Amino acid sequence: MDQSPDQKKADIVTRFAPSPTGLLHLGHAYSARLAHNFARQHGGQFLLRMEDIDQTRCKPDFIDQIVEDLHWLGLTWDGEIRLQSEHFDDYRKVLDSLEEEGLLYPCFCSRKEIQEEIARSAHAPHGPEGHLYPGTCRKMSLEERNRRITAGESYALRLDMNLALQSLTAPLTWHDREKGLQTATPEILGDVVLARKDTPASYHLSVVLDDADQSISHVIRGEDLFYATHLHRLLQHILKLPVPEYFHHPLILDHKGKRFSKREESVTLKHLRETGHRPDEIFALCSIPPTPSS
Repeated sequence: MDQSPDQKKADIVTRFAPSPTGLLHLGHAYSARLAHNFARQHGGQFLLRMEDIDQTRCKPDFIDQIVEDLHWLGLTWDGEIRLQSEHFDDYRKVLDSLEEEGLLYPCFCSRKEIQEEIARSAHAPHGPEGHLYPGTCRKMSLEERNRRITAGESYALRLDMNLALQSLTAPLTWHDREKGLQTATPEILGDVVLARKDTPASYHLSVVLDDADQSISHVIRGEDLFYATHLHRLLQHILKLPVPEYFHHPLILDHKGKRFSKREESVTLKHLRETGHRPDEIFALCSIPPTPSS
């Protein structure tokens, strides 16, 4: 979304939204600092959100550690920390509305079954992140769906991409500060999962709803999520949500050219702090580029 020249500085709102499934690493410091600096340099707000939907992997101790790491880096945020786990009912209401519109269907396939179906198909569709779900459960009868749900089988709720695209009357676009004006092609991701039986919302659904609810004007995140934005733009259209400006920044890589992982103790902020590093050294390690201009 292009910003008008006379946009009020107070309208600028960014966020850092880690998942508390482990300790923060150098890549997190890079992304958080970019979002923080952009908001502060333009008189806006910087928010902190915990994407703690996965209750089996997300731990309160990790939340405490994230807060400690950010304070140590000298980053401050506005307002209270938003916990996704406190908004399950909100996600459920949106899922119910999508189901009522016929845009979701239950998928009972295990990962193994999906891979086997792809292997059997000579023309399995392929997206930027690998083979797409082949649509095995899409044409299942209502009676069969209800029978399997009543029997207590595990399932995921998938977006019927073809039906969702039928609502479009014109191409969907968004503006990316790194790549310019983009046209969304969400079909490249296929029938994505928006929720599971035991998980009230996927990352894709919750992040779109949270960004709208928190009035995020600029989404600053890693370029590994660039393709996800194609889907997020479609969800914003379906749910009649505002479209933020996006900046998909380059990823911070290790000496082997690989992304940092929460499992790598040597690059966690906690380890670096405890081994005598200073915040300014952390940002130097990240080689943080100049803050993107408004």
